[in-house]
Amino acid sequence: MAERRYRLIVFDWDGTLIDSASTIVDCIQAASRDLGLPVPTRQRASHVIGLGLQDALRFAVPELPVEQTMAFVARYREHFLAREDEMQLFQGVGTVLEALLSRGHQLAIATGKSRRGLERALETSGLRAHFVASRCADETRPKPHPAMLNELMAELGVAARSALMVGDTSHDLEMARDAAVDAVAVTYGAHPEAALRALEPLACVDSVDALHGWLTQNA
Repeated sequence: MAERRYRLIVFDWDGTLIDSASTIVDCIQAASRDLGLPVPTRQRASHVIGLGLQDALRFAVPELPVEQTMAFVARYREHFLAREDEMQLFQGVGTVLEALLSRGHQLAIATGKSRRGLERALETSGLRAHFVASRCADETRPKPHPAMLNELMAELGVAARSALMVGDTSHDLEMARDAAVDAVAVTYGAHPEAALRALEPLACVDSVDALHGWLTQNA
């Protein structure tokens, strides 16, 4: 077995492991319509994927009155839950995770989802047992702050040089940079490739198969 470079590999969830970015955008737009607010463009709505709730709403729906925040969240969740069963893991994700576990890597999740949302997603996807730890946006500082990675590394006793972040947004890459952690970007998720490359990840890969190949050779 090749020597592991990274003891810990941390994955984003939405847009990295599961094909949910388009649904999230649709639900942000639908909630805006429900409340009679200006509907954000797909580009603007997709930019906030991975952020914590308050940061996401401030950017995606700047016209949202503070007193309507909870109503917006309720409408968004209603739309999202109605479509949750449609979302599937990207093909090959299970194979990638199992291969990493077989090589002795520890796997974790850092996500903009709520804890309740992640627990539901882990149960539905059948991936709960693959991950030793996770952090969600409602239990620590959300991305792009480095708190999620710092807390995961502290919990698992892993130094920054031995950790790797895999994500589909600039928020993931900025979090990794500020935690002094290497990062790989996937370009099949929420953010455009140019924006990801501007943050100089170790690699940009355009498919789960390409991610598998890179991790096999470099992780």
